[in-house]
Amino acid sequence: MTLVFVIAYVLLGGGALMALVRLALGPSLLDRVVATDTLLVIIAAGLAVYAALERDPTVVPVLVVVSLLAFVGSVSVARYVGGMLVRSDDDGQDVGLPLAAEEREARRQEEDR
Repeated sequence: MTLVFVIAYVLLGGGALMALVRLALGPSLLDRVVATDTLLVIIAAGLAVYAALERDPTVVPVLVVVSLLAFVGSVSVARYVGGMLVRSDDDGQDVGLPLAAEEREARRQEEDR
């Protein structure tokens, strides 16, 4: 192995480790989606580094599939979360994600007081 191999794979491994930590600890769905997308990009970069340094073109179709998977997954989740946004009645602007049932009930009780 050359020094370039070692440096490239150590950096990619460190990035993958940090993405896995964010995937496990991410407090929200969007944090986990970004971590998953980052992990797929790191996998694609690792495949590209391997294909370039070994001059192995047989990895390129796998690289394309991983890249498309990352793109389609990110777009799908973005559309799902975008569909969850609540639109206000008066001006048509997004007002954010809908409140959970518990939060709505707590707000109603506070308003009744």
